[in-house]
Amino acid sequence: MTNPLDAVRDFWNAASCGEALYLSAPDRAGYEAEARERYRLEPEIAGFADFASASGKRVLEIGVGLGADHQRFAESGADLCGIDLTERAVEHTARRFAVYGLESQLSVGNAERLGFPSESFDLVYSWGVLHHTPDTQRAINDVQRVLRPGGVARIMMYHKWSLVGFMLWTRYALLRLRPWLSLDAIYSQYLESPGTKAYSVTQARHLFRDWRNTSIRTVLTHTDLLESLSGQRHGGMALTLARRLWPRATLKRLAPRFGLYLLIEAHK
Repeated sequence: MTNPLDAVRDFWNAASCGEALYLSAPDRAGYEAEARERYRLEPEIAGFADFASASGKRVLEIGVGLGADHQRFAESGADLCGIDLTERAVEHTARRFAVYGLESQLSVGNAERLGFPSESFDLVYSWGVLHHTPDTQRAINDVQRVLRPGGVARIMMYHKWSLVGFMLWTRYALLRLRPWLSLDAIYSQYLESPGTKAYSVTQARHLFRDWRNTSIRTVLTHTDLLESLSGQRHGGMALTLARRLWPRATLKRLAPRFGLYLLIEAHK
């Protein structure tokens, strides 16, 4: 039987998040184009990450992916470390940093067992990663461990009650005559890597129950609004047609709380 963490690693080692869709080549032009598309589709990243505030601070990013956010932290003057579960992502980010002449302590690592001493960082940042690890609570507890007193975690995880979740449930449960499938099962089996999770706001607050102060908000995303190419697992004529007919303006007005992203800022 495959170890759950190995299944996650194998999925993302095949292609880092966004690589197949937005990275034309692993060179300066390719990385610049990927970053432009990333921040066009996800403008909420800049305000949430607050890259400039990391100047002079000790920062850890969990899940560096292709390295766009990591680059922004480095350019802002952070004293930077980054880990990823996959060799592929670490290699991409190292190549990106070599192209731009930037520095970071990069390594392959497990979010549930961070290989850093306690109270090592002022900021821990993770965008769309911790919902993939099998024991998310353990990962969040270790984030708290490596933060200094007064330190901040900025973590995006998936929101259970999202338009993306409802679309996937319609496609893989209702239309396949399996309406008994739960949203948890749908996210686990069909969103991205095996075992992917999504949380309600209440569930997310429980994950961060031992933190001093936590703020959580939901964001309606480009995937909820079908404004972009879908992830690495989805396609087909039905999805192409849905993109043409999707009532984006109505959804922005009536369903702003049903976005896929939970933006979580927690203080130690």
